[in-house]
Amino acid sequence: MPRALVTGAAGFLGSHLCEYLLERGVSVVGMDNLLTGDVANIEHLMGRDFVFVKHNVSNYIHVSGPVDMIFHFASPASPIDYLKLPIQTLKVGSLGTFHTLGLAKAKNARFLLASTSEVYGDPLVHPQREDYWGNVNPVGPRGVYDEAKRFAEAVTMAYHRTHAVQTRIVRIFNTFGPRMRVEDGRAIPAFLSQALRNEDVTIFGDGSQTRSLCYVSDLVEGIFRLMQSEVSDPVNIGNPHEMTIRQLAEAIIQLVGSKSRIVARPLPVDDPKVRQPDITRARTLLGWEPKVPLAEGLASTLAYFRKKLGI
Repeated sequence: MPRALVTGAAGFLGSHLCEYLLERGVSVVGMDNLLTGDVANIEHLMGRDFVFVKHNVSNYIHVSGPVDMIFHFASPASPIDYLKLPIQTLKVGSLGTFHTLGLAKAKNARFLLASTSEVYGDPLVHPQREDYWGNVNPVGPRGVYDEAKRFAEAVTMAYHRTHAVQTRIVRIFNTFGPRMRVEDGRAIPAFLSQALRNEDVTIFGDGSQTRSLCYVSDLVEGIFRLMQSEVSDPVNIGNPHEMTIRQLAEAIIQLVGSKSRIVARPLPVDDPKVRQPDITRARTLLGWEPKVPLAEGLASTLAYFRKKLGI
């Protein structure tokens, strides 16, 4: 039975990845310091071939026994988190990546880095292809996350070239689904929780900035295909269907049947104006593309939020 280490296992994406791996006969060690993760996301996995270890991967990592795959997902990921936890975000992107790569080298394991579309910054190229180097403000408030991930990509490629570690880099675009936190701060959790409470739905700027939204099951499928592939260059995984933030807010208000109205707030510093993946590489090299329609994904996410909020 193959054995995998998943860092950030108690987070939104990490918990879905652990579940996916277990369903495919992979033994999983889940690791998380619970800074932004929640044990409730993985409680249903206990009793299966799953072990949870509470640990901060910015410190030295020890895992006894064989490890075949390492998925490095540990990091604050929403602006509300990394603006509040800038040092921890930089540490897990740098030290955490060093430690997980060192473990991959020692165990002769395949390594996959969860990178992000934020490495493109506020892009001047649209849609974003993997050969675009980005437009990032390294000293702006968002730079702690953007540059942590850019550094993580650089050290991942260094271990690949210098130590022949079998590395993979996935650039994750906006993803949604059950187990997102109510107070996550990103668009879909914010809009759903506000609409369910019949509160004002808050958009930033005029709402014309765009996002491309991928349902979590599609994303995890793409990530697993990448890990199984021989592709060491970065690969975008996301849904190329683009929509404005205002359109998303209107769709959620209608879906919920809410009395909420849309109100505008000032646009945050360095907030990306556009976000759309070019997934040609994923299509051609992995045979992957998203399948879950936005309406279907929003419906299941809404059901989760209704239960979470008791509404």
